[in-house]
Amino acid sequence: MSQRQVLQVFEQYQRARTQFVQTVAELATRPQNIETLQNAGVMALLRPLLLDVVPNIQQTAALALGRLANYNDDLAEAVVKGDILPQLVYSLAEQNRFYKKAAAFVLRAVGKHSPQLAQAIVDCGALDTLVICLEDFDPGVKEAASWALGYIARHNAELSQAVVDAGAIPLLVLCIQEPEIALRRIAASALSDVSKHSPELAQTVVDAGAIAHLAQMILNPDAKLKRQVLSALSQIAKHSVDLAEMVVEAEIFPVVLTCLKDSDEYVKKNAATLIREIARHTPELSQLIVNAGGVAAVIDCVGSCKGNVRLPGIMMLGYVAAHSENLAMAVIISKGVPQLAVCLSEEPEDHIKAAAAWSLGQIGRHTPEHARAVAVANVLPVLLSLYMATESSEDLQVKTKKALKNILQKCTHLPALEPLLHDAPPNILKHIVGQFSKVLPHDSKARRLFVISGGLKKVQEIKAEAGSLLQDYINTINNCYPEEIVRYYSPGYSEALLERVENYQPVL
Repeated sequence: MSQRQVLQVFEQYQRARTQFVQTVAELATRPQNIETLQNAGVMALLRPLLLDVVPNIQQTAALALGRLANYNDDLAEAVVKGDILPQLVYSLAEQNRFYKKAAAFVLRAVGKHSPQLAQAIVDCGALDTLVICLEDFDPGVKEAASWALGYIARHNAELSQAVVDAGAIPLLVLCIQEPEIALRRIAASALSDVSKHSPELAQTVVDAGAIAHLAQMILNPDAKLKRQVLSALSQIAKHSVDLAEMVVEAEIFPVVLTCLKDSDEYVKKNAATLIREIARHTPELSQLIVNAGGVAAVIDCVGSCKGNVRLPGIMMLGYVAAHSENLAMAVIISKGVPQLAVCLSEEPEDHIKAAAAWSLGQIGRHTPEHARAVAVANVLPVLLSLYMATESSEDLQVKTKKALKNILQKCTHLPALEPLLHDAPPNILKHIVGQFSKVLPHDSKARRLFVISGGLKKVQEIKAEAGSLLQDYINTINNCYPEEIVRYYSPGYSEALLERVENYQPVL
């Protein structure tokens, strides 16, 4: 065989390898092909091609493996069991930027599925190599490494700590200062994933100087970057008062309020989440938000969106109101109650209704004035019907019951209470009757209206155990009226009167 023929054979072999990896990489983009590729043993065929002498074949083989591993955890596990990770990690340090990006993609695709698979990546020494990639001159390599590190860190505190221990945080903070938007997005996302697990991990991110750089990007025009920036600040602020104060000190107010009007729904949601995480800690932080116009802005945001995007805003209003009478009144003055009432009535999801019920309970529990503001929004019948509905989730029933109890124990606005007398079960009824027993002895006009409206008649129909709190309340109400009036409205009185008429012997 001549030298030329030998070269032709090698060229054919190279073309065949190239065509094979390119075809597999292409086929792996379509879910319907995955099972067939897996059954054909494609993992074992791709593994030696990671060591191919031709760089393009190496890169495409890695890309194909990444696409397969990305599809499900079984295929990701096959990558681990196939002893492919050590080869990837070795090549990650040695090869060109194209291969580094492809190899980091495989690590990310494997690590995303479960803590066990992410741990396998840590165990094969990938973190140190990925951290080295964060210093690469190519932004695409940094981005791919940031993405892989974030996917490893998001699972739990132990894996996040491993990312921290590898020295990733200072370099990720440098990445969020780079000019490339895509890199900044992914680095901010990775910092968010590290921060979320514990105050200690969040503190590590803070100590690296992340807050100031993140805060500067709140007004960046790129919606996807804003989402990640707001998420990272939320994950830092949620852990403690100190961390929340550090976020506030970066002068995020009133700038962050503009994000509540963003056209991107996730930007809105993440901005409301950040404000919620700050508000929940102390009355002072909530007051700062009120002073910046945050409550009104959140109420507008809740009114402008639907579903889960509303949820953090709904909860934020509850956290603010829970702290004090004055803060709850700030929510009322900003017309928060009607907006929460709309959420309670309109939202189809039980967990959103439950959040609205909880927040309304936090607003109404302080004073009669607060309770009246909630009651006049016609919230009480809705809460009662949700509590009694058999299709309501357990959490919704618990939240509506608690909210009703909180509001009823302070509510002295009797017109709002009276309709509930006819529908409420005994455990709620005692709170309603209790409020009548507090108000009626001191209000003659209310006593008259209570008779005319049928309230007194309804109270006489209630079957209460002798000596119970409910019976005590009924006795107190009855003592507000002449005995013959009480008798007149008692069950069976009309029959007794008719019987007396029948038995009466007229004097002739």
